[in-house]
Amino acid sequence: MFESLSERLGGVFDRLTKAGALTEADVVTALREVRVALLEADVSLPVVRDFIKRVQDKATGAAVTKSITPGQMVVKIVHDELVRMLSGDGAADALKIDNPPATILMVGLQGSGKTTTTAKLAKRLKDRNGKRVLMASLDTNRPAAMEQLAILGTQIGVDTLPIVKGEKAVQIAKRAKTQASLGGYDVLFLDTAGRLHIDEVLMDEVQAVRDIATPRETLLVVDGLTGQDAVNVATEFDGKVGISGVVLTRMDGDGRGGAALSMRAVTGKPIRFVGLGEKMDAVEPFEAERVAGRILGMGDIVALVEKAQETFEAEQAERMAKRFAKGLFNMNDLRLQLEQMLKMGGMQSLMGMMPGMAKHQAAAAEAGIDDRMLKRQIALINSMTKRERANPDLLQASRKKRIAAGAGLEVSDLNRLLKQHKQMAEMMKKLGKGGMMKNMIRQLMGKGGMPDVSKMTPEQMAEAAKGMREGMGGMSGLGGGGGLPGMARGVTLPAGLSGLMRKK
Repeated sequence: MFESLSERLGGVFDRLTKAGALTEADVVTALREVRVALLEADVSLPVVRDFIKRVQDKATGAAVTKSITPGQMVVKIVHDELVRMLSGDGAADALKIDNPPATILMVGLQGSGKTTTTAKLAKRLKDRNGKRVLMASLDTNRPAAMEQLAILGTQIGVDTLPIVKGEKAVQIAKRAKTQASLGGYDVLFLDTAGRLHIDEVLMDEVQAVRDIATPRETLLVVDGLTGQDAVNVATEFDGKVGISGVVLTRMDGDGRGGAALSMRAVTGKPIRFVGLGEKMDAVEPFEAERVAGRILGMGDIVALVEKAQETFEAEQAERMAKRFAKGLFNMNDLRLQLEQMLKMGGMQSLMGMMPGMAKHQAAAAEAGIDDRMLKRQIALINSMTKRERANPDLLQASRKKRIAAGAGLEVSDLNRLLKQHKQMAEMMKKLGKGGMMKNMIRQLMGKGGMPDVSKMTPEQMAEAAKGMREGMGGMSGLGGGGGLPGMARGVTLPAGLSGLMRKK
């Protein structure tokens, strides 16, 4: 999400930071481009006006234009104001699920992804918070809506209320409350019916269910692709039903993000979560600082660490660190690294979360640096024998032909992979010396702690981003020349990713 906006703003701020000294006219010109970029991203006009005014008031003073790094200072001001626009007066509180059974009422229009989002949030609470969750569908209008929630519940291991034909929404809500209390559940999700548009029948039903259920949270699910209409829907529902937060779906398909940028400022209601795909774990909390960082190309290192922690076992990481310290890095280790990258969301997802890398995603895709490349390399390794994976130096020309054929690829692809493996083995040996690998593992598993971006000075932010880019070395060779900045030794990534991203 925010791809087009991030690209536009990245160009503006690159020129600012490279300019050295700035005049007030330079800042005003740059902010004029920022204004156009926000409007093209479908951000509400009043929100844009207010945002630009606040930034301009802070960015055109002598403290900025005469500072040592004026361009970086302007970027920091824009970052802080983006955070304010996205979060309002303060960050959104966590879901109120402290008084079991806590009822969460899910409302929204038909087609917004309400049922799928209900299942995603239920899975998240079960897996991450250890909550016992019960889901109940109150949608008696849409064919097979109740069956859909029951199927999703089976897939994610969450209980659903048994379906009783002929019951009305209020009756189902009463039965669900009773079942949740008697069954010892921590959280009850009520998935209400939607309509193609807001009407009195919809609102009357939602209000009746709300009065019966007395929910701790009322979450409105809206389709992020509808742009400013999503903001209008949120305003209507809040006025007639009262909502405590918003969930924006399909944000992975929205390169503009205007709904997210306008939602808090226009409605006063926080965005609690965003849906970023069809999978049941493709939902993330909406945290203003992290989103602002992504928009401005600063990456989202916290999200990167979280993904690593979800998919990487601490014991496995320690074992690998010991192997690498001894200079041991065979094809089995390389395959594990490639599989790890896929588990963490794939190439494009990882690049989007790393400082300074988001703007290179398109170039990487054009150069063939994508998930298909990773899968082809895994196929080559799987085509080897156990002995060959342990010692790839054994490979002769005849075996290389058979291995490549077994993976449906060319010998040149295998030779490239072998060269990458050799480079990575050398790098792992260097990292193993002096305790560097242990420090990487500590940060990977979240033991080192993460810096608070909001409290960093512009100079510190620039230095941190520079350090991340330099520490992620090795993404060279794109387009046969200059290539992208470094990407693969990052302390928050699985160890040993350097040299993978070479042009096919």
